[in-house]
Amino acid sequence: MGIEDLLATQGLQLPPAQAPVASYIPVRMIGELAYVSAQIPMVDGQILHPGHLGDQVTLEEGQEAARQCALQALSALKEALGSLDRVRGIVQVMVFVASAPGFTDQPKVANGASDLLVQVFGEEFASHIGRSCPLPRELPFHKIVDWDATAARFAYDLAYADRQPDWTYPS
Repeated sequence: MGIEDLLATQGLQLPPAQAPVASYIPVRMIGELAYVSAQIPMVDGQILHPGHLGDQVTLEEGQEAARQCALQALSALKEALGSLDRVRGIVQVMVFVASAPGFTDQPKVANGASDLLVQVFGEEFASHIGRSCPLPRELPFHKIVDWDATAARFAYDLAYADRQPDWTYPS
């Protein structure tokens, strides 16, 4: 079963890929890597839960926004690669969380994105992701979460789409 079929069986639907809101491209591919530019948590053209975590926005709303960003990143990857089945793994995820002073649960907010990746790709897949949560004072457009990722992909060969990824590390 392909990734997109798996999404459907789990009741998940990819949103339309976002058009850039500034001077950048949504996905930049270099060799075997696809870098996904920042994703804005949008639903029906509106920013999901604008504000700051720990002030106007709850932890659960922040997790929902991070999850939405992850879905949008998958949409960007699908548009760039033609199929999510070409994704071998996620190398790194950066989740920027706009927080009120004293809010310290940024990693829990980022779990909204990480948990979605586990749901879609499986536990072993997500346990090998590098992740960081930089703490900006503000984010553009009053968004609470900004998300970007680097994904490993198969360059131009769909023949290996059914191959199980090898998650072992070289010695």
